[in-house]
Amino acid sequence: MVRSIHSLLVANRGEIACRVIRTCRDMGIESVAVCSDVDRASRHVQMADRVVALGGATPAESYLRQEKIIEAARHAGVDAIHPGYGFLSENPSFAQAVTEADLTFIGPSAEAIRAMGDKTAARKRAQAAGVPTVPGTIEPLLSDDEARTIAEHIGYPVLLKAAAGGGGKGMRIVNGPDALTSALRGARSEAKSAFGDDRIYVEKYVQRPRHIEMQIISDGHGNVVFLGERECSIQRRHQKVMEETPSPIVTADMRAAMGEAAVALVKSAGYVNAGTIEFIVDADRRFYFLEMNTRLQVEHPVTEMVTGLDLVREQIRVAEGRPLSFGQDQVVRRGHAIECRICAEDPANNFFPSTGRLRIVEWPSGPFIRVDSGVQAGDEVSVFYDPLLAKVIAWGADRSEAIERMDRALGELVIAGVRTTAPFCRSVLRDEQFVAGEFDTHFVADRFRPADLDRLQESEVLAAAVAVALHRRSGSGGPLPTREITSSSSRWGSQRR
Repeated sequence: MVRSIHSLLVANRGEIACRVIRTCRDMGIESVAVCSDVDRASRHVQMADRVVALGGATPAESYLRQEKIIEAARHAGVDAIHPGYGFLSENPSFAQAVTEADLTFIGPSAEAIRAMGDKTAARKRAQAAGVPTVPGTIEPLLSDDEARTIAEHIGYPVLLKAAAGGGGKGMRIVNGPDALTSALRGARSEAKSAFGDDRIYVEKYVQRPRHIEMQIISDGHGNVVFLGERECSIQRRHQKVMEETPSPIVTADMRAAMGEAAVALVKSAGYVNAGTIEFIVDADRRFYFLEMNTRLQVEHPVTEMVTGLDLVREQIRVAEGRPLSFGQDQVVRRGHAIECRICAEDPANNFFPSTGRLRIVEWPSGPFIRVDSGVQAGDEVSVFYDPLLAKVIAWGADRSEAIERMDRALGELVIAGVRTTAPFCRSVLRDEQFVAGEFDTHFVADRFRPADLDRLQESEVLAAAVAVALHRRSGSGGPLPTREITSSSSRWGSQRR
């Protein structure tokens, strides 16, 4: 049965809220934003057709309060709720509460989130579906002694992981038995703090791995389609910082095999809507199931850039009860796309969070450049929320052209008021190993030297001059401290290709 959506509440903030609101506008759907007290003047609030204030400052007081979100939806009289990513997006109780409130949840069912969101349950289902998994436990560990026995059986190094979450929280690499007890203690403590659940499981640690994920989308009519892989190996402390598609190491046969494995797993779970199957790939290009993200990914724009599809539009259509607007044989991938996450962090100071008011914001533009941002000049970057300011996406006919365009785009970026990760991203783009496609998840730890980004005097002067010129052109007054000007140039790997 088709249940048309005429109005939709976005239960999120920042760039993902703006991105969902844009698709709502394209589809003629009224958008309703929610906001904390901190976000009353934020960009997503300004873009939405209507807004409901949640109050509070921290996520726990606002965007994580299920009852407040549901009440806001009722107050606004909307038909549906889109959770975005993060916050409540993978919380099965929230999905269930939305449905029980007679609203449409733009995402999978609560049952599907429970089935695939729990890491050990997902591993069981993957094994049952014949999808390769890394050797290890499929049940949470009951004791340190059990962990020791299993680790000795599969062989060190091993990886401890939180059963209830991801994003690197509760994750520990253990190289030998002497370090196991303390690692278990630390992993449980971190998992409890992050997810309210201290269950841990153990698996064989794949050394020098690639992190490659497969985007899928399915409908309630039995159609499941994979849209190709994303290379996500450029990470810092298990957090992705850059993504691209296609992966430099994935062949057509490998892509088909990974896609077929992802589809089999999704079908076995009765999963409906968009999702991502994450794989880890070893040096011999053997892939193993890692986990499933039961939501829209941060990095979904690169898939959109090469397929020409709007994933949020398809999410909404599927939630309405409609079939996908395309089949597997209609998925055409063209060219190459790269995404750089621009975060309010200082890469020269161990990526320490950078807060303050954004004095000037100038995003790049031009052919085949996309910017998904959630901030604008005048916004305050606070300590309360994720530091992601924007995502810059570049498309090229091939990988080399995409790299060149991204390098050019980041060279145009000017942000005054906080430090950002733009210089770090540009340095990666210019590194010879990255250009050659020869990297793994240890790339940042092995290749990046923060001290290299501290020697930016020449480019800081240039960036400051550009910012001041823009500042004067806008007619604004007041001094601009040059130390708050973000430059996107670097001497790390600064030789042109």
